[in-house]
Amino acid sequence: MTRPPTAAQRRVIDAADPVTGRLRGTESQLAALVKRELAFRHPRPPHDHFLTPAGHRIREETATPAASAPQAAEPAQEPARESSGVFAARIGGEEGIDSGPSRIREVHSAWQGLLELRRMTNPHGVVDRPCAWERTHLVQAAALALEAAGHRPAGTDGEGYRVRATPQPEAVAVRGPDAGALRECAATLEQAGWQVGEHTEPRTGARYLLASPRRI
Repeated sequence: MTRPPTAAQRRVIDAADPVTGRLRGTESQLAALVKRELAFRHPRPPHDHFLTPAGHRIREETATPAASAPQAAEPAQEPARESSGVFAARIGGEEGIDSGPSRIREVHSAWQGLLELRRMTNPHGVVDRPCAWERTHLVQAAALALEAAGHRPAGTDGEGYRVRATPQPEAVAVRGPDAGALRECAATLEQAGWQVGEHTEPRTGARYLLASPRRI
């Protein structure tokens, strides 16, 4: 059985970029993580190191111990809060939505990083469909695709998109203020490699999207 990472190696894993998994550490630390198959060295310059899916799992276990709790599917579910200093896509419902130039740059950088992660981890380097990281972070991945395309997340006023977990495996629910906004969100997600269908809430009659990462 593989020995767990040392305290120093775990600190390197915990400090990895939450989207791309890019690592910072000494050459010996990074080499040890590669040997344990928790990281890999990018073959192209500048030969940065990135977490493997196994490394991401360790990071999630350390950084978000509550992530294994069951996720509610109700529209009123509280959005995940972002940690101080760590980028998090807007899933809708947050207070104090920032749409200024700095936020736009952050979102663009995160989306480009996610495309790079797709290129590095998907078979044959394809970037037109979600990667393993997105399949384990469905809500954040779908929200990032929407925010990067310029869609407005819902604030406390309720105007904008909301992305929420569902009981279905590998599926998120996306709600919008009107039918036109939903169609635009669907087009964006399809372009980002998601399968999207429109459904009706049985109790309220409200329309919403059910989106899943495309595999082929």
